[in-house]
Amino acid sequence: MTAPTAQPERASGSRMGAGTTSLPRAGAGSARGSGVSPVKGNNAQLLQTILFWAGAIMMPLGIVIILLGYYGVANSIYDFEREAYQVSGGFLGLGVTFLGGFLYFGAWLARIAYDNQQASGRLADTLLVLADVTSRAAATHEPAADVQALPVTAGDGTTLHRRDCALIAHRQDLHPGGGRTGLTSCRVCKP
Repeated sequence: MTAPTAQPERASGSRMGAGTTSLPRAGAGSARGSGVSPVKGNNAQLLQTILFWAGAIMMPLGIVIILLGYYGVANSIYDFEREAYQVSGGFLGLGVTFLGGFLYFGAWLARIAYDNQQASGRLADTLLVLADVTSRAAATHEPAADVQALPVTAGDGTTLHRRDCALIAHRQDLHPGGGRTGLTSCRVCKP
């Protein structure tokens, strides 16, 4: 009997960590292992896949039709056969090639639309979580008195400022201005 060989542990400073845990497989949390198609029920992704494959097949097929038409024109002796090859090979091939290109472009646009839809869904979810967190924070904490918004005067001045006003931020002789009358409001901080 041979003993099972142990895998060497990674150094603690390696990029993959200590080596004791395995990395998750891509799509392990989705329906990948269940046999369900990833495009089932997702019409936008199904449309993108159909357009992609139709365009990917039709563009080279159109080029092959053009080459077959050229071969027919080059190897024909009669003028009426050349015209038939030109029409069927050249124009039909160009049409199929352009149609394939348009379908491929449509697949690209469908992919962009699907990605934008997913991004806006993630943004909406994030905003809902943020709104929930801020509402819970506001509900659990009592709003403290805003000390910076208290009206003050500097020295014996006649102008009423907020405590955090840029005009008086450097002054040390601030006094509460709530009890005095006849004071004008500051035009900068607007208390």
